[in-house]
Amino acid sequence: MPSLAPPHPSLGLERSAPRAVFAIAAIVLILFCLAAACSAQRKDVTQGFDEVAHASYVAALQGSGEVWPALDTLRMLDPATFRFTGEANYLNHPPFYYLLLARLGPVLEGNPGAILTHRLLNVTLAAIGLAALTAVAFFAGFDKLRFYAYVVPLACIPVLAPIAGSVSNDNAAFVGGAIATLAAWQLIATGRSAWLLAGLAGVIIASWAKLTGLMLAGGMISGALAYMLWRGRFRGAWIFPIALTAALAAAPYALFMAQYGSPTPRIPGLIAQFENGARQMGWADAERLSFPAYVVRFITEFVTGWMPALAERGTLQLAMLAIPAGALLCGGLGFAISLRRILCREETPLDVIVAAGSLAIAGTFACHLIYSYGNHLATGWMMEAYPRYYLPLAAIVPLAGLSLLSAVRAPRRRTLLLAFLIMGPLVFRLLGGPLA
Repeated sequence: MPSLAPPHPSLGLERSAPRAVFAIAAIVLILFCLAAACSAQRKDVTQGFDEVAHASYVAALQGSGEVWPALDTLRMLDPATFRFTGEANYLNHPPFYYLLLARLGPVLEGNPGAILTHRLLNVTLAAIGLAALTAVAFFAGFDKLRFYAYVVPLACIPVLAPIAGSVSNDNAAFVGGAIATLAAWQLIATGRSAWLLAGLAGVIIASWAKLTGLMLAGGMISGALAYMLWRGRFRGAWIFPIALTAALAAAPYALFMAQYGSPTPRIPGLIAQFENGARQMGWADAERLSFPAYVVRFITEFVTGWMPALAERGTLQLAMLAIPAGALLCGGLGFAISLRRILCREETPLDVIVAAGSLAIAGTFACHLIYSYGNHLATGWMMEAYPRYYLPLAAIVPLAGLSLLSAVRAPRRRTLLLAFLIMGPLVFRLLGGPLA
């Protein structure tokens, strides 16, 4: 059976992770949980991440006892009293994440204080996801500096802790994608069926949270399996669990197609959100952007959205946006290097995961852009470039940075790149601006 090329020595893949890395990982996880819990305690429910809408979805399921509600009948809670209003909910996601919270958490309707328990359940989900991503470094055997270059960008994702401390299906998508990432790495490294099953479970979790979870986690696992097939490492016994997973992951969106004619139902609440928002922003009656102009705006909003800001950014905060832009550039170069290694049969698990994950992100981004442009043409709305949608594959950019690092031979350049990969996210988190 063909095997992967020997690990590149500069990646530290040939040895187990040093003990110090385990201590660092524990500290990072503890700090993350504290930050998320603090955010959960003090966050205004009306500020960011559609939390009122998500909590309303949970409260509706608690009140009705339904398993598959009609999306166009869901209503919004009043953020002050947590009593239902006549306003239509705009969320068009499958109900599984909301059912989990509805069963585990206290009743939300009429009980604003209950939101804290639901937020802490989300902290738990996000912590599991971050732990799974951290485990990738253990299996890879990263030395201390490469561990920093991998985990610091993850821990410093500006929206990660605030979302973890909120009621949001992004947390379920994140944990599903994280499990899929870890399992895909180990599947490539070991070929063991148990890791395939774990990866497929991660795909189902991410897919049942939201459609982008299906596209990202499912796309990455599909890429990894395509690689295994190409290298002659695919097993016939895997066909049935893969087919079953594909059916289960796609089932909610097939039902949406049958009910609403689209995997992303344009329910009345969603249409009203776009139309009212565009009218308030003065976009409704404005001339629509051409597609090239919209692409430029979308990408610009995507970069600035890495650190959402309540107020207009100052000069320093605008300058700080060069850091996430630089990280994406490093990630793109790392993807190209990993792809070349695969084609030359010199790859490691790092290269396969970087290539598969990057292609999944690119495909999802293209669909996201086209879908958003359709909403812009229909209503004028122009605020959909949210980087948090890509949290299921949050590890891909730092992993791609490590791929680039392994290809840099000049000591001074390696040191500068390593410093950027580690310190850049910290600097941006501190100086990039306040979160929305």
